[in-house]
Amino acid sequence: MDAESLLLSLELASGSGQGLSPDRRASLLTSLMLVKRDYRYDRVLFWGRILGLVADYYIAQGLSEDQLAPRKTLYSLNCTEWSLLPPATEEMVGQTSVVKGRFMGDPSHEYEHTELQKVNDGEKSFEEEVVVQIKEETRLVSIIDQIDKAVAIIPRGALFKTPFGPIHVNRTFEGLSLSESKKLSSYFHFREATELKNKTLLEKADLDPSLDFMDSLEHDIPKASLCGYRPYVMGEKEAQSNSRTQWMLALASGSDITRAVTQMFPGSWSIQMERGNALVVLRSLLWPGLTFFHAPRTRNYGYIYVGTGEKNLDLPFML
Repeated sequence: MDAESLLLSLELASGSGQGLSPDRRASLLTSLMLVKRDYRYDRVLFWGRILGLVADYYIAQGLSEDQLAPRKTLYSLNCTEWSLLPPATEEMVGQTSVVKGRFMGDPSHEYEHTELQKVNDGEKSFEEEVVVQIKEETRLVSIIDQIDKAVAIIPRGALFKTPFGPIHVNRTFEGLSLSESKKLSSYFHFREATELKNKTLLEKADLDPSLDFMDSLEHDIPKASLCGYRPYVMGEKEAQSNSRTQWMLALASGSDITRAVTQMFPGSWSIQMERGNALVVLRSLLWPGLTFFHAPRTRNYGYIYVGTGEKNLDLPFML
């Protein structure tokens, strides 16, 4: 969520119980403006909070004029003093993948992991146990990078691509319509596209190059599907007494039955309308704690992560 509209964004995201105390809000409002000035960022986003056993990590990100350029990530333990994190690398992600459990809340804390390494002694080679120490700061960088690539999202039309390549904020964006805001295809991953290049020319024919240059959420795995759904013919009285059937029949009619059942088996995203259809909220089931909000027909949108930094690896078995 944009630091300039922090209070409004926190209010819109409060439906998930993800709020901050008044003193934390005041500290963030001031300190994030100073971060933007001192580091000369074009925009500063309040990314969220990773919960630790001893203390919590408050995360912010700085964006340059090119919105899809590598983002600079900062963390704070008190919402006042911010420290810059190094960029994530594949080596970091692989190294920290063996660490499980909650964060401690201390950047200098070191996790110990025992692994087997081959040692050559002349013509002989044998394996010995080696204790590898992994700093929590390294794990923090890795988790933030994984969450950004998997579930950081933005509505279609909020950014546009210039003919020369850079990505800028679309100043004419007035929000999605109510009908469009209920579709996963109206939301994109806030990163460079990885699946778009795999589409055929026929699939790209209806895409707008200036707007549809990122990957859509509708192709996320696990996908919404009709897996496990079997049609069942009920009697009239039984159908009237079944609340789930009433909801399904009210939502679907004719060819819309597929869309209704798909919402019953939503895949890796949950879409809900709140405040009398004045607010749409997307929640990630893959990374619990990630909440995206958008008020249709307005420019108010953003996402925030408040969680333990643990991925839901059981999701395929829960659907």
